[in-house]
Amino acid sequence: MTHAPEISVLRRRELHDPLDDRHARRMVADGTWVRVAPGVFVTGAEWRRLTPMAQHRIRVEEVMARSRTPALISHFAAAALWQIDVLGAWPTRVDVTIDRATGGRSGGAITRRALGREGRASVPFGHHRLATPAQTALDLARLLPFLRGVTAIEQALWTGRHGGALATAADLSALLDEAAPARGDARVRRALEASATLAANVRETHMRLLVVALGFPTPRLQERRVLRSGRLVYGDLYFPDADHWLEIDGRGKYLSPEYTAGRTPSTVVIDEKNRENEIRREVRGFSRLEATDADRPQRVYDVLTADGLRSTKPRPHPGDPILR
Repeated sequence: MTHAPEISVLRRRELHDPLDDRHARRMVADGTWVRVAPGVFVTGAEWRRLTPMAQHRIRVEEVMARSRTPALISHFAAAALWQIDVLGAWPTRVDVTIDRATGGRSGGAITRRALGREGRASVPFGHHRLATPAQTALDLARLLPFLRGVTAIEQALWTGRHGGALATAADLSALLDEAAPARGDARVRRALEASATLAANVRETHMRLLVVALGFPTPRLQERRVLRSGRLVYGDLYFPDADHWLEIDGRGKYLSPEYTAGRTPSTVVIDEKNRENEIRREVRGFSRLEATDADRPQRVYDVLTADGLRSTKPRPHPGDPILR
């Protein structure tokens, strides 16, 4: 588990002088501050630079630091701490799992899930317990729709993560088999069967599942190729029978310091274009899509078919249920 992002945090309990409530409300209202937990604020500018997962992680750490009662941190809260990303929105409250007979209710900063703590795999987290990565992926796949559940599982299984995968498919299957039958188990088994270990992010998972649902061949992930120039490249999705290469671009590739490594956006674009030209000379087909295109199935279908990749299905109509 890595450390939380560096960000300045103002905690009411640590101030020598009392915080004026009217001033605090005004600062939150105009976006100067963001309230992440009762009596805890961060600057809006720093908060908006974080990913939704990193934002939730800070929220979890601040809420649980204030909680004196030992809790089992689970679901989205555990996912944020383990850096298991999930497609879609993150909650504003912190998940904990409680005993079935406890009768506690969700409220304030915490969502209490009365699913029972017995038999749930966990590790110490301060004076709390934290669901393991395998347990977390299993819990989210039970809770979420199929697509979002697969993204959570694949993030836990991702072998390209620094330090290696957080869990294996065997870990999840063992937990599933050992646990008492629960609502959502059938969806978990379907999601686990559809999962892979090489998806570097949730949008790769989304795009892979979408292209298969649209009738295109099942692609390989992270295709490794040494080009004639000696350059080593990896393709996001590759369709071996069609010899078709698909690149999935996020804006971060061109704008985020994590990926640009000090280069200007124009330099990154030129280098990426040269890389594309080399790849095109060695494959029969090449396509490029933005990561968010996965939200527009018709565009994905149109781009891939225009670039020569064949589908066994007709073009979808707007509103067609593609992934359930």
